[in-house]
Amino acid sequence: MPGATPAKWVRIWNERLPDVPLTLLSVTPAEAFGAIREGAADAGIVRLPVDRDDLSAIPLYTETTVVVVPKDHLFAAVEEVSAEDLADELVLHPLDDTLGWERPPGRPAMERPATTADAIELVAAGVGVLAVPQSLARLHHRKDLTYRTLVGVPQSRVALSWPAGDEAPDLVEEFIGIVRGRTVNSTRGRRAEEKKGQKQPRQQKAAKPARSGKPAGGSRTAGRPPASRKGGGGTGRSGKPRRGRG
Repeated sequence: MPGATPAKWVRIWNERLPDVPLTLLSVTPAEAFGAIREGAADAGIVRLPVDRDDLSAIPLYTETTVVVVPKDHLFAAVEEVSAEDLADELVLHPLDDTLGWERPPGRPAMERPATTADAIELVAAGVGVLAVPQSLARLHHRKDLTYRTLVGVPQSRVALSWPAGDEAPDLVEEFIGIVRGRTVNSTRGRRAEEKKGQKQPRQQKAAKPARSGKPAGGSRTAGRPPASRKGGGGTGRSGKPRRGRG
């Protein structure tokens, strides 16, 4: 998805599963869900909403919305802009809009740009301003443009999506665990729990004799029979030899 930054998750994947290559596919917002449904991608970083009839998804984070303006624009002198501040501005509304509003605040353009990239070019030419998620403003960064936080407007929610089913494939489940922040220990623990009952428990090994040679727990040393009390050569309770009777 344009604007997504999965570098951290890819790094963790490569550390945990170095023998399993993870390939990233760059697609447009319109192509993302089709790629998942058709099997071109095992999972995708997408923007909500997601059709839950045939796709599963977990929300990851909500993006800050910003307004992109020329560097010499009045908004460049402030840190934050409100929706009301856009009332007199020509606000571009590209056809691949990711904020989900029917009509942005401000004055509409006579024609909607085909893409966000086209809208950025118009802003650089001094034709209007553009409201987008912050990641898209960074993706289309230009030296002659800047952006400011825009409040009081919709925000884009990012999610991880994969084909719906009773259970996600093992490798997809691994990636879900990574983006959710599971540690390697918790992942191993989860795997161990899943595999319980599938393998016969191993028999416990016999305990090793104590190094000192003394029997453990007060038991007699193996192979050494108890002393016999029969015969005149035995010892009494006091430990002294018995005397013969005259």
